Amino acid sequence: MVSFPLYLVAQVGVEDRPGIVEVFLSAGPMAWIVAATLLLMSLVSWGIMLGKYFQLKRADQETSTFLDRFRNSQRFSEVAQVAERLQASPLVGLFEAGYAEIDSQVKLARKGQPEGAYRIRSLNSLERTLRRAAGSELSRLARGTPFLATTAAASPFIGLFGTVWGIMVAFQDIGLSGSTSLVAVAPGIAEALINTALGLVAAIPALVGYNYYAARIKASRGDLDDFTLEFMNLAERNFT
Repeated sequence: MVSFPLYLVAQVGVEDRPGIVEVFLSAGPMAWIVAATLLLMSLVSWGIMLGKYFQLKRADQETSTFLDRFRNSQRFSEVAQVAERLQASPLVGLFEAGYAEIDSQVKLARKGQPEGAYRIRSLNSLERTLRRAAGSELSRLARGTPFLATTAAASPFIGLFGTVWGIMVAFQDIGLSGSTSLVAVAPGIAEALINTALGLVAAIPALVGYNYYAARIKASRGDLDDFTLEFMNLAERNFT
C-alpha cells in the first residue's frame, strides 16, 4: 500500500476546494435578492455621504464669506446682492426670508406716507419668519440622512434574514442528501456568511456617516440660532 505525506493530501484538498464566493455564486435566488438589496442600500448610502460631504463643505465656506460681508456692510440691500452668489449657505436663506419680511413691513408702514421713516410693525412676526426659514434650511441640510439611519438600523436585520435563510437551505440540503459533509451544506452556509457580512458592510459606514452628519447639522442649527438673534438685534436697533 502506497502512502502519501499528510501535508500533500491537505494541500490537494485545499486546492480542489471551491472558495466561499464561488459557492455563493451557485446559491439560490433568495440569497441573491438579499445581497442585491444590501449592496444597493450600501451604494445609495455612500452616494448620500459623499454628496453631503461636498454640500456641507461648500456651505461652510460660503457661510464664512457671507458672515464677513454681513457684518461689514452698512445696509441690508448690500448684503442681499452678495447673498445671491452664496446660495449654498443656510444663513443666506435665513437672511433672505428676514429681509423680505422687513421689506414687506416697511412698505406697508410707508403706504400713503412716502416721507415716513423706515419702521417695522412687528418683531414677533419677523422672528416667526426667521424660525420658519431656519427650519426649512435645516431640512435641506438633513435631506438624505434619514436613509443613512434606515440603512444602519435595517441592514443587519436584512443580513440576519439572509443568514437564517442560508441555514434553512443548509438543513434542507442535509435532509435531501442524507449527508452532513461540507459539500452538502456549503451553499447554505455560504449564503448565511456572505449575507451576514454584507449586512455589516452596509450598516457600519451608514451608522458612522449618520452620526457624523447629525453632529454637523446640529452645529449648523446653532449657527442658525445665533444668526437669528443677531439679525433680530439689528432689526430692532434700526427699524423700530
